[in-house]
Amino acid sequence: MVFRRKPRGRQFFDLFSTAGTNIAASVDVLREFVAAPLDRRPVLAARMHELENAGDDATHAIVDQLNRSFITPFDREDLYLLASRLDDVVDHVDAAVDFANLYGIGEFPEGVADQVDLLGKAARLTADAMPRLAAPADLTSFWIDINALENEADQVYRKLVSLLFSGRYEPLEVMKLKEVVDELESAADAFEDVADVVQTIAVKES
Repeated sequence: MVFRRKPRGRQFFDLFSTAGTNIAASVDVLREFVAAPLDRRPVLAARMHELENAGDDATHAIVDQLNRSFITPFDREDLYLLASRLDDVVDHVDAAVDFANLYGIGEFPEGVADQVDLLGKAARLTADAMPRLAAPADLTSFWIDINALENEADQVYRKLVSLLFSGRYEPLEVMKLKEVVDELESAADAFEDVADVVQTIAVKES
């Protein structure tokens, strides 16, 4: 009979849960921002920046806990990396909103709503997975589903880039819009990076 050690350090899992919840809240604000009129967007951009700061706080709390803990539930390097990858998601979402707000982008092109919808699905999966991180072997469906969503996001992104360079938009508008869709694509990539770290943890714990 093989006995597996039960991960200890409830505080770590609580902190990662907080980070996951913050990610879900950030994508909710992103969805509202994309659908909002121009005069509403500065308020939502400010709210997004607050959530980005909250994400930084969550990351710092995890790092601080790691630095103060002699024993950690999983490899220290993996926990550092997971905290960083979770922070990356919110950073990219915040950057997309910030660019769109600063540039005064009016109507978003076809496909941006699809990007946001996929990010919303990834955010919900991530927020649900983080409280269950203590049993990473049970999270197989998480990284499989996230990888599938990222593949969909790649397809949406390529179609968006094709649309931007189709001649429908003025060159300056193309530059502005592409910065936004690039950040949203980077957010999708960051979700996949989170899932990859969780899978690595699961493999090491198996």
